[in-house]
Amino acid sequence: MTANEAGKVASPELYDRACYEAALRERIGDAFDVLSKAKVGVAGLGGLGSNISIFLARCGVGHLELVDFDHVEASNLNRQQYRVSDLGRPKAEALPEILHAINPYVSTSAHDVRVTPKNVRELFGDVDVICEAFDKPEAKSMLVNAVLEQLPDTPLVSGVGMAGCGPANLIRTRHVSKNFWVCGDGQSDVRVVGSLFAPRVATCAGHQALIAVQILLGTAEDMA
Repeated sequence: MTANEAGKVASPELYDRACYEAALRERIGDAFDVLSKAKVGVAGLGGLGSNISIFLARCGVGHLELVDFDHVEASNLNRQQYRVSDLGRPKAEALPEILHAINPYVSTSAHDVRVTPKNVRELFGDVDVICEAFDKPEAKSMLVNAVLEQLPDTPLVSGVGMAGCGPANLIRTRHVSKNFWVCGDGQSDVRVVGSLFAPRVATCAGHQALIAVQILLGTAEDMA
């Protein structure tokens, strides 16, 4: 299957909607009925967010609300799902194109803006789950506090601690409170460790995407 620059299927007869649905049902069964109607917000489209978004698109989540004000830089390419051809582009522009090339039936809304307490409700007020994927601790805290205060009934999944090249088994998912999950090792900080490796970042992103899917399917276990 090939795709054109806009991410549209160039040969739709090879992968039309019926083929897409049948292929996913073969792998995830009736979960498709739930996930295809779900909306997930992803705040931050870097190492965590770009991987989370691709995982969710491959799982058949119907709509992704994507938010990031940053542009693709050369240092991003060691762990983020962008291409050399994306250098200099807004992440909110480049990622939807990548997602639609993978899954032309995922719907996306992309916002090239900085998330603040004032626009959290506007950006994420109608999603079913929010995945926090910022790289700066202060931005993480801001979003977590804003969501817990303004959208207390919306499940929130945050990523904390995925720096370095330590054991992947230290990355885990914890159910912190009723609608709040945290994924990561909870301690490694790139400002201290000084490095980020794609497999470990993607492992944390995988935890976040998986618990988001479990929340949507109503199968999330209490991992406190």
